Amino acid sequence: SNTEEVVLFLHDYACPISSRAYLQMSRLDAVVNLIDVAKFKDLTVNIAERTSVVHESPQVIILRNGISKWDASHFAITERRVKNALTADANL
Repeated sequence: SNTEEVVLFLHDYACPISSRAYLQMSRLDAVVNLIDVAKFKDLTVNIAERTSVVHESPQVIILRNGISKWDASHFAITERRVKNALTADANL
């Protein structure tokens, strides 16, 4: 994330809310790094520790320069909100 923004999507395949968020994220024209929270629990803990963003699922975290620029979880994850976070620095 030191040269470009990185989008992390923490997804739980067994969760219907996460499935809804997955649909929203699949509409983005951006590289999205999907993390299966059930399969990679240690990784999700590490992400929370390194970003100081409390883990939730589903969750989107946008990293820039190694820190969290923006995050959202559950029903706050929409294509429009993530796209806006990726294209604008205002109101983050």
